[in-house]
Amino acid sequence: MNFRCFAPSAPAFLAITATLACFFLVPGRSAQAQRLPRTVLPVSYKLALTPDLKTATFSGTETIEVNVQEPTNTITLNAIEIGFQKVVVFPYGTQHDPSAIVDPVGLLATVSLDPAKEQATFTFPRTIPAGRAVLTIKYTGILNGELRGFYLSKTDRRNYAVTQFESTDARRAYPSFDEPAMKATYNVSLTIDAADTAISNGPIVGDTPGPGAGKHTVTFLTTPKMSTYLVAFLVGDFQCTSGESDGVAIRVCATPDKVALTPFSLDVAKRVLHYYNNYFGIPYPLKKLDLIGLPDFEAGAMENFGAITYRETDLLIDEKTATVRAKKRVALVVAHEMAHQWFGDMVTMQWWDNIWLNEGFATWMEMKAVRDLYPDWKIEQMIVAEADDTLNLDAQPTTRSIRAKADTPDEINQMFDGIAYGKAGAVLQSVENYLGPETFRQGVHNYLAQHLFGNATAEDFWSAQTANSHKPVDKIMESLVAQPGEPLITFGIAAGGRVPVAQRRFFLSPSIQPDPAQKWTVPVCFKTAKGQDCQVMTPESASLRVPAGSVFANAGGNGYYRSAYPASVYQVLVAGVETSLTPAERISLIGNEWAQVRANTTSVGDYLDLVAAVKSDPNSEVLHSATEGIQAVYSRVAATADEKAALSKWICSVFSPEYAKMAAPNSSDSPGTRELRAEIFSALGMYGKDPTVLAQARTIAKQFLADPASVDATLGQAAVSIAARNGDVDLFDQMQKVYETSTNPEIQESALRMLAEFEDPALAERAANYAVGGKVRNQDAAFQFTVAMGNDPIREQTWKFIENNWDKVQAQLTTAMGGYLVSSTGNFCSAAARDDVKSFFAVHKVAASDRALQHAVERIGGCIELRSLQEPNLQAWLSKQAK
Repeated sequence: MNFRCFAPSAPAFLAITATLACFFLVPGRSAQAQRLPRTVLPVSYKLALTPDLKTATFSGTETIEVNVQEPTNTITLNAIEIGFQKVVVFPYGTQHDPSAIVDPVGLLATVSLDPAKEQATFTFPRTIPAGRAVLTIKYTGILNGELRGFYLSKTDRRNYAVTQFESTDARRAYPSFDEPAMKATYNVSLTIDAADTAISNGPIVGDTPGPGAGKHTVTFLTTPKMSTYLVAFLVGDFQCTSGESDGVAIRVCATPDKVALTPFSLDVAKRVLHYYNNYFGIPYPLKKLDLIGLPDFEAGAMENFGAITYRETDLLIDEKTATVRAKKRVALVVAHEMAHQWFGDMVTMQWWDNIWLNEGFATWMEMKAVRDLYPDWKIEQMIVAEADDTLNLDAQPTTRSIRAKADTPDEINQMFDGIAYGKAGAVLQSVENYLGPETFRQGVHNYLAQHLFGNATAEDFWSAQTANSHKPVDKIMESLVAQPGEPLITFGIAAGGRVPVAQRRFFLSPSIQPDPAQKWTVPVCFKTAKGQDCQVMTPESASLRVPAGSVFANAGGNGYYRSAYPASVYQVLVAGVETSLTPAERISLIGNEWAQVRANTTSVGDYLDLVAAVKSDPNSEVLHSATEGIQAVYSRVAATADEKAALSKWICSVFSPEYAKMAAPNSSDSPGTRELRAEIFSALGMYGKDPTVLAQARTIAKQFLADPASVDATLGQAAVSIAARNGDVDLFDQMQKVYETSTNPEIQESALRMLAEFEDPALAERAANYAVGGKVRNQDAAFQFTVAMGNDPIREQTWKFIENNWDKVQAQLTTAMGGYLVSSTGNFCSAAARDDVKSFFAVHKVAASDRALQHAVERIGGCIELRSLQEPNLQAWLSKQAK
């Protein structure tokens, strides 16, 4: 941001105060825009906070150096749940202690509050001249239980005071210019109990006794310029494991009972920091980096500058008992938040409509870093699989463009979705693939260097890439960022070195007719013997140059589009799926084929034939993509018990021989072998209903729950899930005990989730009551219902419980979790259920979830349509298999 200095010449009468008697703003959300005026801009904040963890309150003194852009007698900033005691404006260069000021008679300012806009306006009886001034505020606040702002996080032993400010909740902890472009520096100090420690963005530079008995004050180094939502301060008895990378002190911190679970993520952080320093060519700018696991945390993690906070499950694991997927998840989340230290923290989007500049970059970068640092994990396959999921999301009847309107807190909160993360990341992956890694890296460096500690727009990024590469990146990215949806590129028969092409918008629903005028500019990369040949397809393109012998038109699976081939070409692709395509390309082909089933341009039987063709694939992610489609066929196409039984029989006939080929688990197994074994085992147990696998699952589950180190964790977790679906009350009791007593976040969370997997109606009812009974954290309760809503046999029962116990359920919902719960109703597949969901949430509103509801209703409609079109095809195909 740009700030201009205020000349210290303001008259003394501007030392005016505004006093209120602990008046708290009431939380509220408005449908109107809530932007602040630009007449006053912040330069620096000095925050001195004293939290009381027993009474769940805090007091604060705040000094904000501001630039007054034009003469004014009002200053408006953001505040909610704040009790104002004294507000003083000083000329720059004078004293800034409000407690030392005697209010001049007749010169008291007024404070007006607008709860709907979450704003406070300070009105002074005389005009503040343009230039620099200092605003000092004494205030009080609450440590809320809503997992946002300055809030309480609890364990069985004690309370912690922690923060979560993104996107618009810094205003709950300190009155602020709470918009991302209003950057400033921060000096933070915390007065806390003598036995506690504190963590903030900068390293500790002072620690002095008092004020008051049993207290000490911890002071932190001044931060670089940054946005309000990136400030963090945490208080408690955190313990840390320390390390160093490239001269930066790195710590991973947790509550004392979990500090033993920090070494894995510390090692990841050390490696990732070195990788990013080299990749970006811009060193990490702070002296330290802390990663802190919090007992109560709504999001997965938060990229506060120099003090990243995490859900415990996304940071803390025991390497001896962790699944391969848990290790991947922790590494990816650590890498994601550390990428934000450059994308988001050093360079921040101008406004929330471009949140993809933060989240899309971090999603793309996390994959790149972990792929390069942990090659055994084959992350390149996960990249394509997640892009396929995003393409399906973007092909719904309604979606949004990557850059979209977001003014109110509700609108802003709903921007943190699969488009901002998944689509933006996939688009960046596609552009990097087109330009080449080094050219793209140079463009990234140039973009960051041009906007360090400032703000940027989408145009700034693609302009930097265009200037560096001398290729039409601006046209490609504007096409993909500004338009919703994705193209379907139809390829004809190649002749004379060219292949006919046509494009239109792709929808999963065949009943939707796309606008013929909507088209894209996208890179299309043909697979060649030596790699790929990339060209740019424009709205005017009628043909593309095709390399000799090339058939597959999405080399590496990195294109952001769906493909349609002539039947003869597709047959060649399927015939060579295991010999001519890479694993990532197989995943792309499988996902593309399932999308065509959804769009009713191919048959569900053709998809299942493709699954059979990759049954022996040695890559777990390829099998995972294939079995995800099987799961969808089982739950959303097959409508009768007979159809499901016949499909189960086919699953066993295809995968039982593959499972029989696999050796018993061994400590020397590669990560891929461990995941492949669990993938096939899960398919046979969950959908094949293989009696042998079901029996093995019960045995392995009991052993794993009794001693997680005694069983390969990846197979053990799969076994527990299968066993839960068929479990009895003894197994339920065992899992509940594990949840309540384990100190391992991965095992604890898994045990809780499995309680919602039980299909016995009595146990399903018990699980639902347990979720709202007070023993499950708010951050997890909604997930319990989303798991149960994905479980076919108990879905209707779970929904009735939600409807009949809405007050209890709603009491457990945080802002983000409410959206997850609403979204889970999209698992229904009947018109009656669709109408019920719509009517229920029309009356029982859930904050920041209108898009989630719209998509859930569309998913139900899509399932009804899919079943009506493809169930006859499934019946015919199953009959053919039986013969």
